[in-house]
Amino acid sequence: MNGKGILIVVSGFSGAGKGTLMKRLLEKYEETYALSISATTRQPREGEQDGKEYFFRTKEEFEKMIAKAELIEYAKYVENYYGTPKAYVEEQLNSGKDVILEIEIQGALKVKKAYPDTLLLFVVPPSAEELKKRLVERGTESMDVIDSRLKRAVEESDGMEEYDYLVVNDDLEICVEEMHQIICSEHLRTRRNGAFIENLKEELRGLKGEK
Repeated sequence: MNGKGILIVVSGFSGAGKGTLMKRLLEKYEETYALSISATTRQPREGEQDGKEYFFRTKEEFEKMIAKAELIEYAKYVENYYGTPKAYVEEQLNSGKDVILEIEIQGALKVKKAYPDTLLLFVVPPSAEELKKRLVERGTESMDVIDSRLKRAVEESDGMEEYDYLVVNDDLEICVEEMHQIICSEHLRTRRNGAFIENLKEELRGLKGEK
């Protein structure tokens, strides 16, 4: 079977629990998955290390990466660049790990265009009411910020049909298992196993010639 990893993009509304889901998936299956590390021009926060949370780069270094087509996708938010370095992702895929990118919809569609075999997963809460409840219970943001996040969720919901699977994050452990099973099934898709299929056909033809 194909020993190369799969590129997976995970998106979802703010408050849907993507971060918690990714953390648990990587804890449970650390030998299977690698979380893509983004490059950024923002300053490191206390405790952050280059090559762990982010690859920290200057604006000039980042723009050189853009010019040399060394990024799968990138975007600019509030004066800082964020992007996905191609070399790191391909190194992990070639080592057999499934690489997860946690990015928003526009970035996800750019990745899919560059890598058509990318698996797109969209994390949703069980209901809109539950989404609001989670945002409020985080207790870290004002109601104005929460309202703006809900407004953005309405806009983002228009892109859900572009994704391959919806992952409903109700019970965390069940959700982690569902996501893992989706990815395992994806490895068995016939289009991902062309070489194995051709080899098996060849072997079968060889057996047919035996007495």
